[in-house]
Amino acid sequence: MKVLVTGTAGFIGSHVAQLLLARGDEVVGIDNLNDYYDVSLKHARLARLLAQGGYRHVQADLADRESLDDVFSTYKPQRVINLAAQAGVRYAAENPHVYVASNVTGFLHVLEGCRHHGVEHLVYASTSSVYGANTNMPFSEHGSTEHPLTLYAATKKANEMMAHSYAHLYGVPCTGLRFFTVYGPWGRPDMALFLFTKAILEGKPIRVFNHGRHKRSFTYIDDIVEGVVRALDRVPTVDAGWSGAKPDPATSGVAPYRLYNIGNEQPVELLRYIEVLEQCLGRKAQMEMLPLQAGDVPDTEADVSDLVANVGYRPVVSVEEGVARFVAWYREYYGV
Repeated sequence: MKVLVTGTAGFIGSHVAQLLLARGDEVVGIDNLNDYYDVSLKHARLARLLAQGGYRHVQADLADRESLDDVFSTYKPQRVINLAAQAGVRYAAENPHVYVASNVTGFLHVLEGCRHHGVEHLVYASTSSVYGANTNMPFSEHGSTEHPLTLYAATKKANEMMAHSYAHLYGVPCTGLRFFTVYGPWGRPDMALFLFTKAILEGKPIRVFNHGRHKRSFTYIDDIVEGVVRALDRVPTVDAGWSGAKPDPATSGVAPYRLYNIGNEQPVELLRYIEVLEQCLGRKAQMEMLPLQAGDVPDTEADVSDLVANVGYRPVVSVEEGVARFVAWYREYYGV
């Protein structure tokens, strides 16, 4: 297939493009290469893609409507995977307009491109952050997401609602994927594992929020990517058993629409995550214990039963294996 992937210079987007190319798909990638974090890392990710046949890159911003219209008109993708977004949950507190431009306006332009160019299926990234104040775990796609705790989560919740409206009004099949704490090689430098590794190797203290007692469904990048591509291949349909009297938020009776969690079912306490990292690095961390940050939730735990039943996939990589792979990549990439 010809697949348009947005955010291909990013962590998840670059890995998704790699897997699509490996299986023989043609990939058109879009990224604006912004300087939110080290642009050289983004260029290094892109270089791996450009070295392969079947990849074409467009440097553009999703918020630029004309540029995106031109991409759809020129390349005529059959399917679209939207992974571009302004990253960083806490960055939104200082730069809210950037988030809305990228995550809401940009997503609208993607939906419009799909609508006007007959795209067969749109798969887009959502986040476990949409569960917000919900403490009914494991988090299920069939549960409430009405109380987001950050603007980032609110923009992703908006994406889910926008996708449903386009699926209903224009028949664009849409699948939203709620990612749970993604980590692994080629990751983002602003994320915990990257920050911890750098600090420990430099002999500097790491900041451990909530005294390390919160749990996360840490999910290795390969597990995320496999789930994304398998979801791409399963085009959603209208759910014949759906009831407006008892509406299920994960499906729809009026639109080809679906939501899935992609996360490791075994949540791990942050202190254990750090312990595994220490073992992989062969060094102890100096820990500065701090309270829970504003906007953070104490725990996350993914219910992936729908992903297993409908897509045929379950994330399987343990933190012991995943962190070891990350450390091996980090040492090689940075020469430390």
